[in-house]
Amino acid sequence: MRALIVAVCTSLLSGAALADGASVHAAGSLKAVFTQLGKLYAEQGGAAPRFEFGPSGVLRDKIAGGAKADLFASANMSHPQTFVDAGKAAKVERFARNELCLLVRPGLAVTPGNALDHMLRRDLKLGMSTPKADPSGDYAVQMFERADALRPGAGRALLARGRTLTGAADSPKPPGGRNAYAWVVDSGQADLFVTYCTNVRLAKQEVPALQEVALPPELSVGADYGLVVLSGAGSEGERFARFLLSAPARAVLAADGFALP
Repeated sequence: MRALIVAVCTSLLSGAALADGASVHAAGSLKAVFTQLGKLYAEQGGAAPRFEFGPSGVLRDKIAGGAKADLFASANMSHPQTFVDAGKAAKVERFARNELCLLVRPGLAVTPGNALDHMLRRDLKLGMSTPKADPSGDYAVQMFERADALRPGAGRALLARGRTLTGAADSPKPPGGRNAYAWVVDSGQADLFVTYCTNVRLAKQEVPALQEVALPPELSVGADYGLVVLSGAGSEGERFARFLLSAPARAVLAADGFALP
């Protein structure tokens, strides 16, 4: 497998300029896997990308406000589409997919079958990310709307109870480089937190006692990830985008828990 990765990446990266790596703005949920991919890209002869990670909506606003970015990788399709609509990019490429899960504190007997009941419990704190600033928050709102279709009034109750603890430009930062989701649940700010399944697994690596609970099919919400090249043809941004769509990069994404389109 390693030999295949080397061969494919060498072909992809032939002729790459080594002086300046692409400026890549990417969703925070991509930080772990993109850090791996950036290293692999550089190992095979590409210029090491310079990453800025954060909530996709916040990054979109930064780029629109003049921040330099050669490539924008978002946790949704609509944020990068704004640059296509503005004539600043050619097209949006769907490159990965995620799902929503619940990150649950130890001691709660939450299952897919009773997840909605627990999210509605008034004695429990329900956490989520910030809608509009972070697509994860928007997907949580979509899940609440699905809950309302199952149980009228549930969606409004969930939206009122949901604590927006992450995903905004001014959200509190976890101490000492801790995983944000592990921190908010482990510190008692939330008993249950709605986030991507990949985020839940990273949080559990830091605090193994935390629980991952899948949402039932009737509440399930998927997240399509899109990327857009904002620099010209032949640029490092375009080369890194081609690498992200290659078989070796897709293998790394799949190994980290992302579904592939």
